[in-house]
Amino acid sequence: MIPEELNATAPFPDHRWFVEHVLPHEPLLRAWLRSRFPHGVELDDLVQESFSRVLRARAAGAAMRSPKAFLFATARNLALDVLRHRHVSGEDTLVPFESLDVLDESDGIPDTVDRHEKLERLTIAIQSLPERCREVMTLRKVYGLSQKEIASRLGISECTVSAQLTIGVRKCTEAFARDRREEGLP
Repeated sequence: MIPEELNATAPFPDHRWFVEHVLPHEPLLRAWLRSRFPHGVELDDLVQESFSRVLRARAAGAAMRSPKAFLFATARNLALDVLRHRHVSGEDTLVPFESLDVLDESDGIPDTVDRHEKLERLTIAIQSLPERCREVMTLRKVYGLSQKEIASRLGISECTVSAQLTIGVRKCTEAFARDRREEGLP
């Protein structure tokens, strides 16, 4: 879903940057938001507003070493704002605000950076998989569909889904091992 700023007839100056560095993270962002905020936020609105804010920040000259991390932090903050507003205004959500545990204050900056780097490596590993394998892995690991649901959606057998998942996990594991060797880690 591309923000309205990018849908104008004249190309937006940051259109290419957005398509290359932000838009590919939309499926993972949606899955992450859905897992963290299962109720109480309108997902489409949240994603759209996050995209718009990232673009406005870039236009204002904000330094973004990691557009993905900036996008996720923006979306998280927006979701928390929505929940806070509902809590203060007395609107009840289906899940108690305190139980959402969306702020992990126990992690320091190094742990957060490490987690983001690992997530980025996983994203790169999944994107490098063959198309069918990538589809199966994404549907299973990001969207949480069962093997039966994936088979039905893609019109393939459950056995094929299982085989593609095995290949995907093996190739991602190999990619992680390769990265560790290149960094000189055991």
